[in-house]
Amino acid sequence: QLQLVESGGGLVQPGGSLRLSCAASGFTLDDYAIDWLRQAPGKERERISCISSRDGSTYYEDSVKGRFTISRDNAKNTVYLQMNSLKPEDTAVYLCAAGPQSRSTCPWEYDYWGQGTQVTVSS
Repeated sequence: QLQLVESGGGLVQPGGSLRLSCAASGFTLDDYAIDWLRQAPGKERERISCISSRDGSTYYEDSVKGRFTISRDNAKNTVYLQMNSLKPEDTAVYLCAAGPQSRSTCPWEYDYWGQGTQVTVSS
């Protein structure tokens, strides 16, 4: 079965850290550019980070720059999102998506989606 599975979400206090994982099964993740997106209640889904399959270059949305780090472990067929200094406004469902590598860092379309993992930042 071809799928992406996210894990690592949970409840964390402000200032805390979490590491999300996006594991692929049935296909090779390093053939794809990977997005991490999030959707908070009442808000549109937004891309927060991506990593290229071509050269490992990365992108971060301004609100997470300097706090989140995306990485990929091709041997484990997994992409990670290390989230530090978490804020209540980071509360959302976090999803990963895989798509063909575009001319830019991030994919322009997606072949695979994960089901999402909830991150709640609250004291």
